[in-house]
Amino acid sequence: MDAVIFDLDGVLIDSEQVWDEVRQSFARAHGGTWTASATRAMQGMSTPEWASYLVSDVGVQLPAAEVSAGVVAEMEKAYAAHLPVISGAVEAVRAVASRYSVAIASSAPAVLIKVFLEVTGLPVPVAVSSEECAAGKPSPDVYLLAASRLGVAASSCYAVEDSTNGLKAALAAGMTVLAVPNPHFPPAADVLAQVRVLESVSDLPDALA
Repeated sequence: MDAVIFDLDGVLIDSEQVWDEVRQSFARAHGGTWTASATRAMQGMSTPEWASYLVSDVGVQLPAAEVSAGVVAEMEKAYAAHLPVISGAVEAVRAVASRYSVAIASSAPAVLIKVFLEVTGLPVPVAVSSEECAAGKPSPDVYLLAASRLGVAASSCYAVEDSTNGLKAALAAGMTVLAVPNPHFPPAADVLAQVRVLESVSDLPDALA
């Protein structure tokens, strides 16, 4: 194995519920009606995909481009107040990076990935947002692009994920997948059955040893 590719939201930062709160608040402020399925439906979507979903399925009364800009601006404010880095995540990435090439393959917009890397100072040479891809997770595109930029085969990569759609994306890319299940939005049992499950990201360095 040549590389380890990390998801961001839910693996390195405890942000899935922050996204959920910001999207719900923004949607309701702009004419939308939140649905029970909206949260899970948008997990893994790229920025253009979830912005369109908020318009088409939640009923937000704004163009999709304004939706994405508004939500991301609110996320930047939330991160400026407090970046919810998961305990042990920075140490785990540093330990892994001492032995493997590392990358981030995230559904988060590039501006938020940049904030995370600037705050933590982590040695991650490749960070890919699904904004750059034709489709977000569960499509494998973002993982395949990250592997390509690292110059390694997808089959020689570990992927670290927390959500159903993220796990599906990494599996579809042909990677060896390790799951750190999101406690707020647990992934589907049938998908977890296909991967190795860790209790926390802190367990990753030993799991790869």
